[in-house]
Amino acid sequence: MSGSYVLQPDPEDSRLSTSVTGIDQDGQPVETRVVTEKPLTLYLNSQEVVTMMTIGDHPDLLAVGYLKNQNMLAEDDVITGIDHDDDLDVVVVRTERETNFEEKLKKKVRTSGCAQGTVFGDVMDGFDTVQLAEDARLNTSWLYALTKTINTTPSLYLEAGAIHGCVLCQHDRALVYMEDVGRHNAVDKIAGWMVLNDIPAHDKIFYTTGRLTSEMVIKTVMMGIPILVSRSGFTAWGVELARKAGLTLIGRARGKRFVALSGHDRIVFDMSASDVEDEPDTARRKGSVPAE
Repeated sequence: MSGSYVLQPDPEDSRLSTSVTGIDQDGQPVETRVVTEKPLTLYLNSQEVVTMMTIGDHPDLLAVGYLKNQNMLAEDDVITGIDHDDDLDVVVVRTERETNFEEKLKKKVRTSGCAQGTVFGDVMDGFDTVQLAEDARLNTSWLYALTKTINTTPSLYLEAGAIHGCVLCQHDRALVYMEDVGRHNAVDKIAGWMVLNDIPAHDKIFYTTGRLTSEMVIKTVMMGIPILVSRSGFTAWGVELARKAGLTLIGRARGKRFVALSGHDRIVFDMSASDVEDEPDTARRKGSVPAE
């Protein structure tokens, strides 16, 4: 694995988890770490958009990524400022263009994402017209290296659990690792980082610890990323949408194993699974139990 993360989880950040006491199965006192969860109300200019439940890190990235993935920020929109008030739990994104999404905000759809994920009714506008890079490639050697690196990265999951992670990768390098109580939040933080840093998507790989649902597929496609990988399994609609968009969709990626249900032509088998060590039980995370 070459290089190191540009951004990664900080399990030592005291704002993101707290210690609580209780008892175990034998009635003995225990102390354990649990992740924090707090509201963050997002405004686009003067309009309130949504209140999200989040662990509270990178509110600027979450805000911009959310707006981008909800089609509320256009490609040519210029962001003039991002203001965050930690005491009020408010973040305001300001743009040069005047915005008014009153009608759009009336059309809400509850998604399968944890922490009550919500999208707006026209979120798939443009989905059919997205052209993902046909020449993007995923070498199996990259995939094996990425899954090993990500799985051994210090994280809030390993510290406290009850959280999802998403990672933006390029070739065999994991670039940005974000975590949150909802996987949609983790996706949006990465989208926000890409927007604010003008990062191209055509040569990237997106990794998630969560299920490959329709929401995850839609967000990945709309971000322009051609390859989506997960430790977990698939939903039927997620697979259908991936095939429709030409997205490479890989699930159950653990150790030497993986299953690809869409976009097989981008996979380059440059490393045999027989040359890879299987994942030890001690490294398993949620969603890593093989499907029956």
